[in-house]
Amino acid sequence: MGSMKSSATPIRRQIQLRIGKAGTLVGSLVYVRQGRRENCAIAYDETWLGSPERFNVSADLQLALGYQPHKATAPQDSVFHGAIADTAPDAWGRRVIARDHAKRRKDNPHLAALTELDYLLAVDDFSRVGALRLCDSDGRWHRTAAAGRRSTPPVIELERIFQASRALERGQETTEDLRYLQGKGTSLGGMRPKCTMVDEDGRLAIGKFPSVGDSRSVTRGEVLALKLALRAGIDAAPARIVQLDDVPVAVIRRFDRDGADGRIPYQSAAALLQASREEDCSYTEIADAIRTHGHAPTQDVQQLWRRLVFNLLITNVDDHLQNHGFLHVRRGLWRLAPAFDINPFPDKDRESKTWLSEQDGPITDVEMLLARAAYFALDADQALTVLAEVHAAVSSWRELALSREVGLQPAELDDFAPAFEHGQMEAIATLLKR
Repeated sequence: MGSMKSSATPIRRQIQLRIGKAGTLVGSLVYVRQGRRENCAIAYDETWLGSPERFNVSADLQLALGYQPHKATAPQDSVFHGAIADTAPDAWGRRVIARDHAKRRKDNPHLAALTELDYLLAVDDFSRVGALRLCDSDGRWHRTAAAGRRSTPPVIELERIFQASRALERGQETTEDLRYLQGKGTSLGGMRPKCTMVDEDGRLAIGKFPSVGDSRSVTRGEVLALKLALRAGIDAAPARIVQLDDVPVAVIRRFDRDGADGRIPYQSAAALLQASREEDCSYTEIADAIRTHGHAPTQDVQQLWRRLVFNLLITNVDDHLQNHGFLHVRRGLWRLAPAFDINPFPDKDRESKTWLSEQDGPITDVEMLLARAAYFALDADQALTVLAEVHAAVSSWRELALSREVGLQPAELDDFAPAFEHGQMEAIATLLKR
């Protein structure tokens, strides 16, 4: 990384785009940087377009010959096409990469500034989200660990990663800490310290650590939310707590791999909707996209509505479009990915980040959801049945929180109570009595 002579010199790099465990050629990605301007273009390969396995890997591409350019529409948007951007490091991963680069720049002041391509290529190939893979013309995967070193650590190394992450948060990290964290970041998540890891059964997972500034047990809270989601009839990523001495780490199973280490193509809702981060997007638009691209559209829009009720009742208000995903089934048809990154926010107003519809604005109460249930393929009786099931699951939060699998202490329940016990829970209880 960072071998370019000067940021004023135009940079042009061509990377092969491949897919799946077999690394089938899909096409090529060309990245260009001129001064501060960055853009990229993707061209599908003729062999991919002629293959019976072909499908459109990113909603902002067409299954056609020729280079298809992409340019960020807003400063916060990625320079890459949606499904490629989904594989780039999240805010935590970027922090590790940037801090490592800054340290190396002290020793070598001529090292060029990082480009967006540098960040994208710094993700470990073994754990890159979804099935898309990036490869040089000489067949070298980005990023590949040196022979004899594994970049994706097993459970046994969590303690070492936690200590390195904690040092980075405090600004006390060593070069060795940074070397250790490199490539272990993940695209699924935000600013919080985390790593990609190999679980005890050999499956890929994400390890999430407590953060320096936490005032409550956020990791136990996320595992609680994911386990409650399963009780509420939601397809959710399996999660558990791994205890490192007195540090609870949330270990969440990755859903973009199958049992044989096969890679499942993935797109975020942001990619599927081709949405800018500056736009206010809505759940009715996600429902429309499911009807257009979905493998089982009715089932998925109903499941989406169930998740909206659940999010409202546990006060999960960090529901932006990167926190909803889709997995490819076959022939360009996608299904809703399991729920992930769902957290109770007891200290926040109960107002969704993603709007219900353009007319409705953010979700704040259950009446809004009921009024829109038909848009999600539910009649009044079906909607009430879903409400009853989700309400019953969320009502059991204290018992599940205190169970061995979540491990919260009785004294910690008050920290979480406002997220689960509030007027909307009472409103549903009243509705169900009618």
